[in-house]
Amino acid sequence: MSGYEIPTLLFDIIQHVRARNLEQPALVGVGGAQGSGKSHWCGLLEAANRGRFAHFSLDDVYLTHAERAQMAADFHPLCSTRGPPGSHDLDLADAAIGALEQAAPTARTALPRFDKASDDRAPASDWPVFVGRPEAIVIDGWCVGARELDEAQFARPINALEAEEDSGGTWRGFTMSLLANDYADFFAAFDALIYLKAPGWEIVRTWRGEQEEKLLGRALTAGENAALDRFVMHYERITRAMLAGGHSASWIVHLDEARNVVRIEQRS
Repeated sequence: MSGYEIPTLLFDIIQHVRARNLEQPALVGVGGAQGSGKSHWCGLLEAANRGRFAHFSLDDVYLTHAERAQMAADFHPLCSTRGPPGSHDLDLADAAIGALEQAAPTARTALPRFDKASDDRAPASDWPVFVGRPEAIVIDGWCVGARELDEAQFARPINALEAEEDSGGTWRGFTMSLLANDYADFFAAFDALIYLKAPGWEIVRTWRGEQEEKLLGRALTAGENAALDRFVMHYERITRAMLAGGHSASWIVHLDEARNVVRIEQRS
């Protein structure tokens, strides 16, 4: 099956949700491992329905560089890296959602944006603006819909990063506590969750490397590959848990290694 079916699925789910309440925008989340195509497909959906659907990513509501540096000083050095639970400003996401849900026909709602090149939030003057009240609000993110892990699932290190830089489990405990509380509450507010399921953890590193090379327009150096290997380890534990079913999505889009849709599964 061809990839265009993902935007079609998202569109159909939005219409299904809206049929229950035409007065409120449908709030739809799209999760999936790094490189699975979440932002790409959500962007295509938004472009094809311009003025109807508002879209932003959890990547757009990362804490500022300074805020993450403070967390690193207060809790654990690994908190400085964007991506894992604890590195997002969920209050900012909630504020954007709330503004869109209550927007008047001519209201202008600024949608947050993050500048990955500078590893900091983009100036508010550069944020895109959505006019009016959307029919749907679509938010994508690698851990959208992730379920909490019990202590037995994160007690022991799963990779070199955890073993060497979090041997006591302080960072793991911090991120897992947030996933079980703040993030669980945030995800529970969604009307529908979709999960783009990679065929396995190993392909995630390949996909992430492809993303970096596309952005740079060249092959990664040995040093850049080593840095990327370390970076994806921050994501490994939760990604593996989600691949094993640890998420609350009702629609699962199974992908092959080329990101083609293999099948679409719906679960209660």
